[in-house]
Amino acid sequence: MKNGKWQVSPSSRLSHKGRGDQVRMIAWEVTRSCNLNCVHCRAASHLGPYPGELSTGECLRLIDDIARFAKPVVILTGGEPLLRPDIFDLAAYGTQKGLRMVMATNGTLVNEATVRKMIDSGIQRVSISIDGPDAQSHDAFRQQPGAFSGALAGIAAMKAAGMEFQINTTITTANLHQVKAIHDLALRIGAAAHHIFLLVPTGRGRELARQAITAADYEETLHWFYQESLTCEIQLKATCAPHYFRIMHQNKPKGERPVKKVDGHFHESTRGCLGGISFCFISHTGQVQPCGYLELDCGNIRKQNLGEIWETSEVFRNLRDYASYKGKCGRCEFIKVCGGCRARAYEATGDYLAEEPLCLYQPQR
Repeated sequence: MKNGKWQVSPSSRLSHKGRGDQVRMIAWEVTRSCNLNCVHCRAASHLGPYPGELSTGECLRLIDDIARFAKPVVILTGGEPLLRPDIFDLAAYGTQKGLRMVMATNGTLVNEATVRKMIDSGIQRVSISIDGPDAQSHDAFRQQPGAFSGALAGIAAMKAAGMEFQINTTITTANLHQVKAIHDLALRIGAAAHHIFLLVPTGRGRELARQAITAADYEETLHWFYQESLTCEIQLKATCAPHYFRIMHQNKPKGERPVKKVDGHFHESTRGCLGGISFCFISHTGQVQPCGYLELDCGNIRKQNLGEIWETSEVFRNLRDYASYKGKCGRCEFIKVCGGCRARAYEATGDYLAEEPLCLYQPQR
């Protein structure tokens, strides 16, 4: 959703309720099975099997459904998507339908043959999660010896074949002091982008609630990341950290529109929390949610088509209605560019429209 008029005066706050915002990105949990047991996992995944996962036929019908009403980026995620036997058939079918297919993997199952299948199926970028700058820190986070070396081996295979990749990093108190070192690693190994994710304590991640960084550390980290973005040669993006866009606007010269350095395709965004506005999540059983961390049942693709869910879900319509936001988020002049993390608000209060609990900023009105 692109809109140059970011700051909203009290008299001009827009309601998007029922406007039918276009979905630009879909994260699709094609399986919940995973070969790792990461401490922060939203899905609390293990090797499986998981009952009720969408069949190949259901997946193909979902791709048809997506292509009929939008042309979003489709992120094939999990669990570990490479554990799904038909994953490359699904990717190829999405490519044939004109969708931009990308994949999120832990990298440990990626080798030369896997990369060739990725390329042949039309996957255009792969994200690899790196949560520490060395084996000791990353393997502890992933709870699997060899996870770091496996991820780097997967990256080497992708580089050799010319597959574009990005690094994703989940930030907690355990690795906050290592973020710059992880970023330097992403630059050294030739990543096209570095995306940082601020921990949302859901799923197994609830056990890490004490490792969630403070609001002050949150602010400092995002200020550093923004300053880095001004000179960094690769794309930087903060996810589950909507304040980043408020910080971006606060630091831009007055009257100048913010410009993000992006490749024009993958994960381009112009707003903080995108859930229900230009992004949604589809679970391994077909449940549609605003995002993977906000586990609200907005409908199921086994019962409704995705376009209908996107247009009519009460949760989605509420998320598009900025006048319904509460607390200081509802009063904030940056509501349209930030919006606060709805999943973090829900986890803290039970109300997904409540104010973001990890924000130091005080609205000016």
